[in-house]
Amino acid sequence: MLTDQLKAQIQDAYRTFLDNRELKPRYGQRLMIAEVARTLGNIRVDDEDKRVGDPAVCAVEAGTGTGKTVAYCLAALPIAKATGKKLVIATATVALQEQIVNKDLPDIARHAQLKFSFALAKGRGRYLCLSKLDALLQEGQANASTAQLFADEGFRIEVDEGSLALYQQMIDKLAGNRWNGDRDSWPEVIEDEQWSQLTTDHTQCTTRYCPNFQQCAFYKAREGMSQSDVIVTNHDLVLADLALGGGAILPDPAQTLYIFDEGHHLPDKAINHFAYSTRLRSTADWLEQLARNLTKLLGQNPLPGDLGRLIEPLPELAREIKSQQQFMFTACEALAEFHLGEDEQGRERPRHRFAGGVIPEDLREMGIELKKGFSRLNDQLTRINDLLKDGMEGEPIGISAQQAEQWYPLFGSLQGRAEANWSLWTSFTSEDAAEAPPTARWLSLAESGALFDIEVHASPILAAETLRQHLWLRAYGAVVTSATLTALGRFDRFNQRAGLPRSSSTCVVPSPFNHAEAGVLSVPAMSCEPTDAQAHSREIIKLLPDLLTDARGSLVLFASRRQMQEVFDGLERDWRKRVLIQGNLSKQETLNRHKARVDDGEPSVLFGLASFAEGVDLPGAYCEHVVIAKLPFSVPDDPVEAALAEWIEARGGNPFMEIAVPDASLKLVQACGRLLRSEQDQGTITLLDRRIVSKRYGKAILNSLPPFRRQIS
Repeated sequence: MLTDQLKAQIQDAYRTFLDNRELKPRYGQRLMIAEVARTLGNIRVDDEDKRVGDPAVCAVEAGTGTGKTVAYCLAALPIAKATGKKLVIATATVALQEQIVNKDLPDIARHAQLKFSFALAKGRGRYLCLSKLDALLQEGQANASTAQLFADEGFRIEVDEGSLALYQQMIDKLAGNRWNGDRDSWPEVIEDEQWSQLTTDHTQCTTRYCPNFQQCAFYKAREGMSQSDVIVTNHDLVLADLALGGGAILPDPAQTLYIFDEGHHLPDKAINHFAYSTRLRSTADWLEQLARNLTKLLGQNPLPGDLGRLIEPLPELAREIKSQQQFMFTACEALAEFHLGEDEQGRERPRHRFAGGVIPEDLREMGIELKKGFSRLNDQLTRINDLLKDGMEGEPIGISAQQAEQWYPLFGSLQGRAEANWSLWTSFTSEDAAEAPPTARWLSLAESGALFDIEVHASPILAAETLRQHLWLRAYGAVVTSATLTALGRFDRFNQRAGLPRSSSTCVVPSPFNHAEAGVLSVPAMSCEPTDAQAHSREIIKLLPDLLTDARGSLVLFASRRQMQEVFDGLERDWRKRVLIQGNLSKQETLNRHKARVDDGEPSVLFGLASFAEGVDLPGAYCEHVVIAKLPFSVPDDPVEAALAEWIEARGGNPFMEIAVPDASLKLVQACGRLLRSEQDQGTITLLDRRIVSKRYGKAILNSLPPFRRQIS
C-alpha cells in the first residue's frame, strides 16, 4: 500500500526538485504525481509478491508544459525501489527516448536527490553489425564464397561508389570514437534498404562467437541493463518482448512497472507489430535462388550426418513452394481490381482490399498450402540452425566450428524469411471469430525491378484484446500518458483501441499555458473547401506569403505529400528559398537547418506531413506561426481503417462520427501543440479549412481544441 513514509518520500523529492531548480509547483504536475502514486502505490500482492486483484493501470492526459517526465518519475521511482520492481519507460519516438536518457533522468537524479541507475534499450535493428560492414568493405562485396550463395539475404550486394564511401566513413568514425554504431545518431538519412545491409537480427547474430563481439554496438549498448533500476526503451521493443512471452529481452512483466509515454501511439504500434506482408514474385525468385544456392552448396561441401540429411531435401521443397507462389500470383492478378491509394508517407500505391476481411475460397485454399509449405521449410531451417549452434560450441556436426559460425547467420536469415512468410499465410487464411473484429486483408501493387509485384497483407484492425491479454493483465502496474489521449474530450477512442481494463482510472490534468493570452487560432475566409483539391492548393499558394510575413520561424502542415509538393512548386522562386521541405534531409537535419536559419536572423518555413505534427519541439522564434492546410482526416482508403469502419458499420455504428472525426480531432490537437512549447511562447495557428466552422462535426472538433483566442472570418 501507499504508506505514509512513501508519500512523504515522493513529496520530499518533488519539493527538493523544485527548490533546486528554482521552480514553482505546477497544478497539473501535482495532480499527475498523485494519480500515478495512487495507481502504482496501492497494488496488492500475495505471499509470493505477485499482484492480486484487478490490473493496476491509469491513463493520464497531461497537456504540453505539464512536465510529464518529472511527474511520473518522481511518483514511480520511489515505488519501484520500495517494491523491488523494475521501472520501464517506453516512448514512441527516438527523440523523446534520448531526451529522457540524456537530459531528464540525470536532471531528476541531480535535483530531486534520488539515487537510481538507468540504461537505454533499443532493438538490435537500430545498431550496425560490424561483421556485415567488414564484409561489405572487402572488395566492395561480401568476402565469403559461401555468403555469395545468399545474394538476397544481405550478404552480397552490388556496392556503388557512394555506398563504399559511406561504409568507409562509418569505419573511420567508429575507429575514432566519433560514432557509436547507432543508426539514430548518424547525421544523414540512411535509407531502409541501405541500412538493412548493415544491421542484423536475432536469427543471424552469432553472439559471442562473432569475431567483433567485443566491439558490437548492440551488446555494448545493452551492457548493464539488467543491473539498472530504470530501463528506457520504445513501444516496439516492449511489444517484441511480450510477443516472445515477456522477460526475453526486458524484465518479466509481472516484476515491472511500465510507463508508456507518447501513449496514444501504443494501439497502432501493437497493430503494426502483428501485421504481416509478403511479395509474391520476389518470394518466388528467392525460393528459386534458395534451391539453386543450396544445390550448389551441397555440391561444394560433402555433408555427412544430420546436417546433410536436413539440407538435402530443401531445394526440392523450395521449388515446390515456388510453384504454389506462382499459382497464387496468377490468381491474385486475375482477381484484383487495384485502386490508387496513398500511404502514410504520401506515396501512391494501388490496392485491392477484401471486404470484411473475407478472401475467396480458392485463394484461401492456395494460402493454406503455402502456409503448410513454409511451415515445413521453417521447421527444417530451425533444426539446421540448432545443429549449427552445436557446431559453434565445438560438437562434431560434419563441419568445423569456424564454418558453422560462418553458416549460422546465412541459414538464420533464411529461417527468418521462411517464418515471416508462414506468419503471413497463417494470418491471411485464418477464420475470424464471429463476434471479434476481423483481420484486414488486402493486396497492393509494388515495383520489383522492371516488373511489378503483388504484395499480400494481413493485419489486425484493433489491438485491444492483444494488449489486454499480453500487457495489462500481466504487468505489475502500468501508466499511459500523452498530451493527446482523449478525442472530443473523452477517453472512448483510446479505450476502444487500447483495451484498457475496466478497473483503469483515467484523468486529464491541465497545461500551465495561458492559451488565450499566448496564442490565436485563426480561420480566414476562403473561397473553397479542401474537397476541391486543386482550387484549395491554389488558394494556399496565394495566401501563404502574406500569412507568414512577420514570423521568424513557421511550420506548415499538410495532410498529403501531393498537396505539399503542389504548394511548394506553385510559390514564387525567391519565396521557395526560405522553405525546408520534409523528406529531402533527415528529420533532425531539417530541424537543425531551420533553427540555424532563425538563429542567423533569416526567416525559415518548414513544410511537413503528419510526422511533423507531433514530437517536434520548436520553442520561441523557431515556431511563431503554425499553418494547417486542412483538417487531418485519415486517408479514406487506408486498408486497416477501412476494415475497421466497415466492421463498425456492420454493427450498426457510424464510422465517420466514431472513427474519422475523433481521429481528426486528436491529430489537430497534436498539430496545434507545436505552437506553445514553453510558458513564454506566443504565436498564431491558422487553419485553412472552413469545414471547422461550416460543418456540425467541425464545431465539435473546434470545441475540443486548447482555448486559444479565436479569430474566425
